[in-house]
Amino acid sequence: MKGTVGELGEFGLIRELTSRLTSTPAVKIGPGDDAAVVAAPDRRVVATTDILIEGRHFRRDWSTAYDVGRKAAAQNLADIAAMGAVPTAVLLGLVVPVELPATWPVELMDGIRDECQVAGAAVVGGDVVRGDTITVAVTALGDLRNRAAVTRSGARAGDVVAVTGWLGWSAAGLAVLSRGFRSPRAFVEAHRRPEPPYHAGPAAAELGATAMTDVSDGLVADLGHIAAASGTDIDLRSAAIDIPAQMTDIGQAVGVDPLHWVLTGGEDHAIVATFPPDVKLPARWRVIGSVGSPAGRVPQVTVDGAPWEKAGGWDHFGADT
Repeated sequence: MKGTVGELGEFGLIRELTSRLTSTPAVKIGPGDDAAVVAAPDRRVVATTDILIEGRHFRRDWSTAYDVGRKAAAQNLADIAAMGAVPTAVLLGLVVPVELPATWPVELMDGIRDECQVAGAAVVGGDVVRGDTITVAVTALGDLRNRAAVTRSGARAGDVVAVTGWLGWSAAGLAVLSRGFRSPRAFVEAHRRPEPPYHAGPAAAELGATAMTDVSDGLVADLGHIAAASGTDIDLRSAAIDIPAQMTDIGQAVGVDPLHWVLTGGEDHAIVATFPPDVKLPARWRVIGSVGSPAGRVPQVTVDGAPWEKAGGWDHFGADT
């Protein structure tokens, strides 16, 4: 496709984007009307939204438009799964400069569509407007299928903490990219295109998970949300957390303890949950800690029994972001 977004025009761009979409049985009315209609058999809708801004959340010299699309969809679909729900639909809000090559938003949509297909969802609509900075806003919807939502507030003393998915890979990939390299490729790709274990969220709900979240801001930070909401302590065992040899090699090359990436690196969108101690967990889940009582003080997350005092975890309004 030749030309720019401005030359294609708003409605020409919308036609190009929607022509590339697929559907699912849950979509009763898709793009092209005033609003979409998505089936909600459970009569409850799980909803979440996130925003990516160029220069803050992605760089075009590091990631293709397709990569950004996969990532934008993944971080929202993972939130749906972390509630114990099945993703059903996605809506896209897109801000683009008029001089942007028209191929960029088209490839972005391809990425969003393909990630939705992995999770079993579909793009059902959205909006496109003109602006100075590329901004991608995604809203995802999901269905609980007659299950109770698994929130952050249900952890109880005596529960175990277990995780499925990758930890620290995206942060290691970012460290590689920040130093001008493109390998090891597996870690760079993990930063560009996270691969959340979508099916693990609903499966954890079926297993009896008491609290759950996806790891978007860092393991310690996100478990801190569960600890605060549940009024419990959480202690992690560092020896139980898998650190690949190649991640250790990257850490040695850049002077970073890889455990720091595992505990504080976000954007892998692994699923971490608490379970009653008698639940038999499938092999895909790794028990990495336990839930305890705060004994009258503020709930906290500790590592090997000690507070994690190093900086880490993502805060959009933090001093070092």
